[in-house]
Amino acid sequence: MLIVKNSVLITLVIASVLFTACDSFRRLAGRPTSADIAIKKARIELEEAAHQARLDSLRTIQKAMADSLELLDSVRASKTMITKGSSVRGLSLVGLDFRYYVVVGTFGSPANAKHLASRASAAGYQPTLIPFNNGFTAVGLEGCDKMAVCLEALQKIKGESFCPKDVWILVNE
Repeated sequence: MLIVKNSVLITLVIASVLFTACDSFRRLAGRPTSADIAIKKARIELEEAAHQARLDSLRTIQKAMADSLELLDSVRASKTMITKGSSVRGLSLVGLDFRYYVVVGTFGSPANAKHLASRASAAGYQPTLIPFNNGFTAVGLEGCDKMAVCLEALQKIKGESFCPKDVWILVNE
């Protein structure tokens, strides 16, 4: 009878160990259980994903900076003057729709500005007459909001017969 009782007791102990796995022993030893480990693993995965997102953000910023430097090198190589509208005396920036314009001429006579604008229009461009407060009028072409697009337009415009050598870029700021 004692053997049967011991056998039943041993069977119950073995069954409880098999069904509860090591978590009971871990808990008794003060170690993390499988549930604790799963929670920690999920937390680590979240932290890794957040870290990867920060790295991706930094890579995006680094690429934008590299593109900006490349763009500045392109501007420098084109030997084109870039002027902020706020630094040009007498320039009225009211009503300009875009940030950048390729300026192909500035005239004291509005008729001359209109004549160049009509030549540019005949070549397929949409000219914008930009008035100065001092009476001068600039002819701007290919208004756009990105410098890279403006530089592409500048290269195209430089090949036109109406384009002077002193073409420049106006920054509407």
